[in-house]
Amino acid sequence: MASVRSNIPPVSTEVYPPAEDSWLLEEAILRENLRGLKCLDMGTGSGVQSVAMFRSGAISVLAVDINPVALAAAEKKVAEYDKKKKTQKPGHSFAVLESNLFSKVKGKFDLIAFNPPYVPTDGVKWVDLDGGLEGRSVINKFIPAVGKYLNPNGAVLLLISSLNNPQAIASAFFENGFSIKEVSKKKLFFEELIVIKAKKLF
Repeated sequence: MASVRSNIPPVSTEVYPPAEDSWLLEEAILRENLRGLKCLDMGTGSGVQSVAMFRSGAISVLAVDINPVALAAAEKKVAEYDKKKKTQKPGHSFAVLESNLFSKVKGKFDLIAFNPPYVPTDGVKWVDLDGGLEGRSVINKFIPAVGKYLNPNGAVLLLISSLNNPQAIASAFFENGFSIKEVSKKKLFFEELIVIKAKKLF
């Protein structure tokens, strides 16, 4: 999917470039009041969502990705934004972590945002795209694990596609003790992109 924005510097071909899904999740993050909160940007890619978290008032952001090149891109993007906007104030922090989902993550967060590999495939070489047969192979691992890393009243913003069987994703959240609602949608030619907001019920 091609990006609809032209003012974003190009990123490495080894990193998922910002596209319609990135912007939809970014918009959802920007509607959140994150003032003073601690956030996790799962699968950070180019770092677009990390910047959005700081723009929404986050005091701490951890960017996680399995791809070290993506982490370098995220560090660069946040540094450029900080230099321009002076967002990094005393007490604010930004860190990156090379991790397969939560395998190396420690601590709890007030918001966890994730634009996962959601493209239904029978195997592609790009880890940032390959979502398995129904596009849920990574999502199905993320949902049961994420609750452990949320603070009380914490929330999840998850980008999915209408091709991923949203009802199955909703059921997985319910089974793991979450309430959910759709907070953003964007209709494309062959699919609809959806941002789900999930909160723990107990």
